[in-house]
Amino acid sequence: MKKLIAAVAILGASTLAAFAQTTTTPTTDGDTPAIATPDSTNSTAPVEGANSFTEDQARERITEAGYSDVSGLMLDDKGVWQAKATKDGKSVAVSLDYQGNIVAN
Repeated sequence: MKKLIAAVAILGASTLAAFAQTTTTPTTDGDTPAIATPDSTNSTAPVEGANSFTEDQARERITEAGYSDVSGLMLDDKGVWQAKATKDGKSVAVSLDYQGNIVAN
């Protein structure tokens, strides 16, 4: 009898563990990329958040996006790199967020 009770208890515990591992559908629509690529950006950029780009990496990304004469590069209190730069002969303010989105203002 004790073996039967132990077997039922183990079976019940393993069944509950299986139910606990079911997945749920994410609440996001999946249209917003976690990281910006050259072909995509987040439409709400620049996005506030903990930025892991170093100053050199931020300058390189901005330059690779077609900006030149990048100056005054500073990480603001919202985690967004801010700078002045030139593109197409015009001086612009440019932002780089933690996702890699580059926005000219």
